[in-house]
Parts: sequence; structure tokens; C-alpha cells
Amino acid sequence: MKKSSKIVLALLIIAAVLFGVYRMMNTAPSTQLDSNAQMVEIIENNGCLECHTANPQLPFYANFPVAGKLVKEDIRLAYRSFDMTPMTEALKTGAKVNEVDLAKVEKVIQDGTMPMAKYYLVHWGTSISNTEKEMALNWAKEYRAANYPNPLAAEKWNNEAIRPVQDSIAVDMRKVALGNLLFHDVRLSLDNTISCASCHGLNTGGVDNKQYSEGVGGQFGGVNAPTVYNAYYNFVQFWDGRAVSLADQAAGPPLNPVEMANESFDGICAKLKADRAMVKAFKEIYPDGITQANITDAIQEFEKTLLTPNSRFDKYLKGDETAMTAEEIAGYELFKEYSCATCHAGENMGGQTYELMGIKEDYFADRGLEMTNEDNGRYKETQDERDRHRFKVPGLRNVALTAPYFHDGTQKTLDEAVAAMAKYEVGEELTQQEVQQIVAFLNTLTGEYQGKILTNDNYSQQ
Repeated sequence: MKKSSKIVLALLIIAAVLFGVYRMMNTAPSTQLDSNAQMVEIIENNGCLECHTANPQLPFYANFPVAGKLVKEDIRLAYRSFDMTPMTEALKTGAKVNEVDLAKVEKVIQDGTMPMAKYYLVHWGTSISNTEKEMALNWAKEYRAANYPNPLAAEKWNNEAIRPVQDSIAVDMRKVALGNLLFHDVRLSLDNTISCASCHGLNTGGVDNKQYSEGVGGQFGGVNAPTVYNAYYNFVQFWDGRAVSLADQAAGPPLNPVEMANESFDGICAKLKADRAMVKAFKEIYPDGITQANITDAIQEFEKTLLTPNSRFDKYLKGDETAMTAEEIAGYELFKEYSCATCHAGENMGGQTYELMGIKEDYFADRGLEMTNEDNGRYKETQDERDRHRFKVPGLRNVALTAPYFHDGTQKTLDEAVAAMAKYEVGEELTQQEVQQIVAFLNTLTGEYQGKILTNDNYSQQ
């Protein structure tokens, strides 16, 4: 046998051995397992928790001078963007997987972007096989249908990560009427000048269109006021998530020294108790009358009604393919392509997780402004370093009416906000056309309130 033939034969044998090793290491989960157990195996066997966890198991080459630096940086970025431990534990225990985590996993498997090639070239058998991909995508579809059903959407769209806003939810209309009065009542502020509606005007998109809202005595807060519309869908309230319910949120501004400036609810209750009509209204609903808990409960019930269904986008999802233009549809496709629809999921297109401001680039360094305590985001509440600059994702419903944008109100237009999000969260420099198309799509998200398309009086005055 010629030398060259021997070399070729040897290479073929080596290739066959390597292929056999790869096949043994890359075995798909058993079809006898339920889909949740299959996903756990896929996550664990393909090295997802080597990087996407607080306590990664560093590989041996992490101690190498050059390779070690690279792998440690990959692990740092992976954990910053997505901690998979809660999702894995939920799958094991039967707890509910967060729908944003579900969307993130589904997206990277669809795109084939994880695990990264430089990882599975070293860790043989960790690339997702076609069988595993099919299992994972089937799991995502079935899990979404079971836990995040989409009955309002047309069949074509019932597996979308985004769902149409409901027309209404069950509420106590007596509390709603009382909550409406309280929402607009300036007596909730110390000097009787500021109401909830002062910063969250129902005629101005649920915001005040200011970078920072003005409280008693002309004081300004340090964070942009989020819209009150569709806040019912948020898993927590405020940018830093310090309120776990709408009632908790309603209790915050009255006691904030910059906003409504009361030292306690005692003064508020005293003022309301001096109003016979208000006393009567409370007694008809709450046996114990006017209290802090009852005030915030009534406001919460009213805010549950601030849903804005029937946007053109929702009509499109419900099956009306004429509700959006070709440019707007192209914008929605880009919105999904660039992974915007993973964090901006659900009915409110956001509000379901905390995400880092500046995953791919340093937003705060580029911003060039002095850091404030509000810039710390969720860290303010947890003192966990991972939560620094991490914020509750804002909902995008009616976003065309709610400028300026971001927690710091620095982005004056949707064009600026879209380009910045792509750069700092996705690591992409969008073309002008792509920005234009995504903004066109975002303009379809304006819904109806009380049967009429939502408008903003501030915009009509410009």
C-alpha cells in the first residue's frame, strides 16, 4: 500500500472514531421522557449551565493565559444576558417558566446561535442536534400553549411570543368608580396640587411626556414616569420593581418626598374623611371606611381597567391582514429577527423580567452623564451586583405616545430609542431603513381606551 493511501486510511479511521465519539456524546434525550425532562437534559448536556449561571464550572483551559481570558469574558457576558438557573429549576420542580425565558431559549435554538461554535468545537457533543432542536421547539410551542395561551390570535399567530391585549378583565365596578375619583384627587398630595393623573394623564398616553415628573413644590424626580396603561400586565411595578402589585405602587408616590410628600397616609385619610360624599362612597364598599389599604385597593381596581385593546397590530394578530402595511409588517419581522420580541413579550410587550441596560455595549459610559442612584435600577432594592443597571422591561403598548424613552428619559424620539436598543442590547447597528420599518411597526401598537383610539393631547398641541 502506498504511503499516501495509508495516510488517507488513517485519517478516515480517525474521522470515524471521532464521529463515533461525537455521536455517543451527542445523544438526544429519550422520547420516553416528558418534554420538560427532555429540555432539562438538552440544557444540561449541551453546556448551557456552564456559562448561564451564577456559579459556572470553569473548564480546565480557563487557567490558560489567552484562552482563559476569552472564556471568562464569554461566561461573564452569558450570565449578564441570561441566568438559566431559575428556568432549569422550574422545569425540574413543575413551577412555571417565565415566558421571556421561554422566548429566549426558543429564539437561540431557532437561529442556531447557541452553543457558540468555539464552545462546542472544544466540548464535543454539545452542539444542538437536529433531533434536539425539534424536541426543544416542540416543547416551546406546547409549553406556551399550555401556560401562555393565545385565544384571541388567529391560528397563524397563536404561537407568537406576543399576545393581543384583552378587551377587559373582571373587576368590581364600585371600586373602579371610587378608584377613578382617587386617581384624579389632588388631596393625595401634601399641598393639594398633585394627583396620580398629574404624572399619568389618561389623555396623554398615561404619562406626562417629561423627562422627569414634577412633584410638590416644583421638585423633579430622577426617573422617567412609565405609562399607567396596561400596567396590569406587569409582573412588578416601577423601573426597579419595588412594588409587587398595583396597590403597592399606588402607595408609593403619596409618601415620596419629591412626588406627593406626605409623611404617612394619616393626613390623606383625614382630608378624605372631612368629605361626607367620600366617606359615604368608601362605606358602601369597605366596612372599615377610609384607610390606606382601601385607598390603594380602589386605585388598583381602577388601573386594572386601563387596558388598550384593538390596536392595528392586535387586529393583525387576530387575523385582519389588511390592518398593517407592508412596511409595518416588515418592521415586525425585524422586531423578531433582532430578538426584540423575546424581552418584549406577552400582552404588554414587556414588563415580565428585569434586563440589563447595556448587554453588548456600555450605555452609561456612552451617555456621558453623571451616574445617579436611579441608574442602579434593581440593585437599589437587592444590593446584588448582578442587578446593577438592570430594569424592569417597559411595555411597548402605545409607545408612540409616551416619549421620552428609557428610565432616564434621554431618548426623545422612537428612532433614537430603537437605534440605541439595537446597539446596546443586541449589538447591531441598524440601517436607516431598518429603523424606519421598526418605528412604523411600533406606531401600530396604539390601542383603544373606552372604545376610542388612544390619543395624546400634548402631541395635538405641538
